[in-house]
Amino acid sequence: MDIKTVTVCGSGVLGSQIAYQTAFHGFDVRVYDINDAAIEKARATVGKLPGRYQQDLQATPEQTQAALERLTFHTDLASAVQGAQLVIEAIPENIDIKREFYTRLGQVADPDTIFATNSSTLLPSAIMDATGRPDRFLALHFANEIWKFNTAEIMRTPQTDDAVFSTVVAFAGHIGMVALPLHKEQPGYILNTLLVPLLGAALELVVKGIADPQTVDKTWMIATGAPTGPFGILDVIGLTTPYNINLAAAKGDPKRAVVAQYLKENYIDKGKMGTATGEGFYKYPNPAFLDKDFLK
Repeated sequence: MDIKTVTVCGSGVLGSQIAYQTAFHGFDVRVYDINDAAIEKARATVGKLPGRYQQDLQATPEQTQAALERLTFHTDLASAVQGAQLVIEAIPENIDIKREFYTRLGQVADPDTIFATNSSTLLPSAIMDATGRPDRFLALHFANEIWKFNTAEIMRTPQTDDAVFSTVVAFAGHIGMVALPLHKEQPGYILNTLLVPLLGAALELVVKGIADPQTVDKTWMIATGAPTGPFGILDVIGLTTPYNINLAAAKGDPKRAVVAQYLKENYIDKGKMGTATGEGFYKYPNPAFLDKDFLK
């Protein structure tokens, strides 16, 4: 299938980035969300991206403006997906919300449209029957700030059609991503299988009072040569995501409940969500870990 028109459903931080990145690479993109307030917020989020592309990628004003002109915004799902060859879903990480959404989506999308979930915590096989087209459904996972951290993990289910899988792998390359195919389902894909244990261990060190965030980051950066430590990474991800993940895991693990409470009381309740709000574990745009003396 030749993908020309893409609909991104969910216009939060990552949904907006996926939409703009796709438009930047020449595709016609429709952005769908549930109401006018969400769409207005999305317009504001997208409106900040041309500056980042010019700064980080040396894109020209003409290129970034052309990308904006390829975007349209919708609150009616049927009109948003009609004629689209690919729908990328980036709605909240709640299985009931996702399943209900895919049931509606399957009823209004064209029969041959491919569906892709950007879920980072749910396996696509847990959702696929709700789509009504499990052979045309898979996961397409992006990292935050996708124009810089340009990984696209494409994870199939046992029922994903081979041609659909190949089409989405190729599409990822066409929008400037490094396509990373996963041939079997894996919770956390490749990146989070490696990253989540690191971030969890870092949070546990701080919550237990063993070390402060800067000391943990300094240790990791010096010992491994990494440009950023786990708390710098958490700020880029945004602290809402680790809070929700730890909260969900708290039912079976009391230690995770303590971590969730720590994040809520010390950061989320104070509006310190990470780089998006200008402060998380560090203050931005000049976090301490970029200081020339940080590693001394």
